[in-house]
Amino acid sequence: MYFEANKSILYSDTLVPDIFITEYLPSMSGDCVKVYIYCLFLGKHNIKASTEELAKKLDLSIDRVKDALTYLENVGVIKRNNSGMVMVDLKEKEINKLYRLKLTSTPEEAILSSERNKKRSQIISAINNTFFQGVMSPSWYTDIDAWFDKYQFEEDVMYALFQHCYDYKGLSKSYITKVADNWHSKNIRNSIELDRYFMEYQKFKDIKVNIAKKLKLSRNLTEYEEEYIEKWVMDYGFDFNIIEQALKKTTSKTNPNFKYLHSLLADWHEKGLKSVEEIIEYEKARKESAKAKSQPASARSLVPQKENYEQRDYGDDYYESFYKNVKNRARAEIPRSAASDKA
Repeated sequence: MYFEANKSILYSDTLVPDIFITEYLPSMSGDCVKVYIYCLFLGKHNIKASTEELAKKLDLSIDRVKDALTYLENVGVIKRNNSGMVMVDLKEKEINKLYRLKLTSTPEEAILSSERNKKRSQIISAINNTFFQGVMSPSWYTDIDAWFDKYQFEEDVMYALFQHCYDYKGLSKSYITKVADNWHSKNIRNSIELDRYFMEYQKFKDIKVNIAKKLKLSRNLTEYEEEYIEKWVMDYGFDFNIIEQALKKTTSKTNPNFKYLHSLLADWHEKGLKSVEEIIEYEKARKESAKAKSQPASARSLVPQKENYEQRDYGDDYYESFYKNVKNRARAEIPRSAASDKA
C-alpha cells in the first residue's frame, strides 16, 4: 500500500515559523524576506534553482539576491552545504538555545535561586505582556536571563531598560545591549542609582538643546557630538554656564567644531576649574602670557626700565673741571670771530 501526498501547488501551503516572524523578520529588509519565503517554498518541493533563476523569479538583481542570501546565512536561518542551501529548522534551533543542563546545588543555594528566579520570572512576564503583547520570542527569555547575569541589574532596572529603549528607538537587541552596557559602565545596579543617572541624563538633554540653540544648528546632533556633551556633563560635572564660556570662544573661529570645544573644556577640567569666575581668570592669565611670549625679544629689550641702573656719582672736582673746559673753549672762539669781522 502506497500513500502519496498531493503535490499540486494549488492545494499546498508553505508554512512560515512564528519564530521567524517574531525573531528575524522585524530587522530584515524586504529583499531578504522575499528570498527566505521563496527558499522555503523551493525546499518544501525539493526544487533546484540557481542564483540567476532566483533573481528572475523574484524580479531582483543578481547582486541583491546574493546579498540577501549572505544576510540570511549570517543570521542563521539558512546554511550552505556541498549541494546548495539548507533551510535551518528554527524551532529546533530555539529549543537547543533554551536547553540547560541541571546542575546540583546546596539547599541554601536552591532556595536563593528559587526566590531569585521567581522575581525574574515575574519581571520577564511583565516585559512580555507590556512590550510584546504576550507573544515574546523564546530567544528573548534566554537573552534577558543572560543580561541579568552579565549586568547584575535588579528586576526593576531590567524593566526600566526595556521601557527606556521602547520609548526611544524600539526593542532592537543591539540597541538594548548598547544601553545596558552604558548603564553598567555607570555602575547602575538598583533603582536608586538609576534615578540618579536619569537626573543627570535629563540635565544632559537640557544642555544639549541649549548648545544647539546657541550654535544655531538646524540639524540634529550626531552621535559623536552627543558623546562629547555627555562627557562634559556626566564625567566633568559641568553646568551649562561653564559650557557657555567655551561656546563664546567659538565666535573668533571660522569653523568652530565640537573637537575644539572639547579641547577647551578638557583643559579646564584638568586644571580643576569649577566656576565661571575661575575660568575667566585662568583664560585672562593665559592670554596675557601668550601675548608676552609673542612679543619680539628686541622690542622687549627697548622697553624703558625704571630704576634698574646704577646712578653715577659726580663730585665737585668734576663740575669744576667741566666749567674750566667750557670757559677756555669760549675764549678761543672770540679771536676767530673778531678776525672774520675785520676781513
